[in-house]
Amino acid sequence: MPDKRPHPDAAPALPTRRSALTGLLAALAWPAARGAAPAKSAAALPRALAVPGGIARLALGPAAERPQAVLDPADGSGAVPLLVLGGPADWTALVGIALAAAPGAAHIRIAPGTPAERRLAYTVAPKQYAEQRLRVAPRTVDLSPEDEARWQRERAHQAQVIAHFSTPLPERLAMQAPVDGRRSSSFGLRRVFNGQPRNPHSGMDIAAPAGTPVLAPLAGRVLDTGDYFFNGNTVWLDHGGGLLSMVCHLSAVAVQSGDAVAAGALLGAVGATGRATGPHLHWGVMLNRTMVDPALFLPA
Repeated sequence: MPDKRPHPDAAPALPTRRSALTGLLAALAWPAARGAAPAKSAAALPRALAVPGGIARLALGPAAERPQAVLDPADGSGAVPLLVLGGPADWTALVGIALAAAPGAAHIRIAPGTPAERRLAYTVAPKQYAEQRLRVAPRTVDLSPEDEARWQRERAHQAQVIAHFSTPLPERLAMQAPVDGRRSSSFGLRRVFNGQPRNPHSGMDIAAPAGTPVLAPLAGRVLDTGDYFFNGNTVWLDHGGGLLSMVCHLSAVAVQSGDAVAAGALLGAVGATGRATGPHLHWGVMLNRTMVDPALFLPA
């Protein structure tokens, strides 16, 4: 989401067909009460929280055309384009802050590679996340050579998935949780599996019965689907501008790569596939190739 393994993680795309359950699940599509957007300004979401795993909202000022903005990752992997929204009177850059980011000064670059290039500074505040200890099948912690090789292939594929940046940009960023239920594990928890520390939890776990319909949190296009080692059956959505979301551990998948989906469209059903202790949904949101707290996209 070896000690460097994330959990959950993406995997090579595997051929996925619409489940035979699609017709049954479609009848349970997003209730009208959930389909209506809350009476809250979409411009206020996602909420700004400049901490590791959070989001910085940086005012760029007026400009006749949308400014280009990039983030230079600490690992030196190359400039990452940022989502810039607004209009000629006022543009805003949204910056996803990595869970591994060190507190302190940071910056983005505006108009990179041009004579007008400038830096815009911001500060990452510290945040202490809680710890969670879980017992899972030993084979999902101490991998066999075959599972290790599979995970390495999955990690290479993940790099391709998360680097996706598309247009058009999203018109709204207010999301709805893909399923109703109790948050059984929050974003940022330091995970200890079978006594062995792993990377922090990179999404939101929502407890729900197996078979519960899982719905798109925001309009987008299905970017990738597959049966992944850690994630189980997973759907990645591309919302535009480097904003992606993922739903994991599904018992059934009702879409396939390339499908355009509306907010509230059926994606699949809650399950316990992959590394899971029981039926639940893992929901992740990624911005500029960084997993961020999905709660920041939900109306308060």
